[in-house]
Amino acid sequence: MLDFSKVQNYYIACGYTDMRKQIDGLVALVELQFEKKLDETSIFLFCGTRANRIKAVYWDGTGYV
Repeated sequence: MLDFSKVQNYYIACGYTDMRKQIDGLVALVELQFEKKLDETSIFLFCGTRANRIKAVYWDGTGYV
C-alpha cells in the first residue's frame, strides 16, 4: 500500500509529455526539467496530449512508483 502522507510538494510538468516514456525517462525529465532529486516529500505529475490521462512519479523510500 502506498503512503502519500509524507508528500508536501506537488510538481506539475507544463506542456505535453510523451506518455510512451517509462519510469526511467520520466525520472530523467524530473532531474533535467525541474532540477530536483526525487524524495519522499515530492510527487511529479505529467500530462499527455489527451487531457484524461496523467502519469505520476514518486519515490517511496525503496524505489520509484
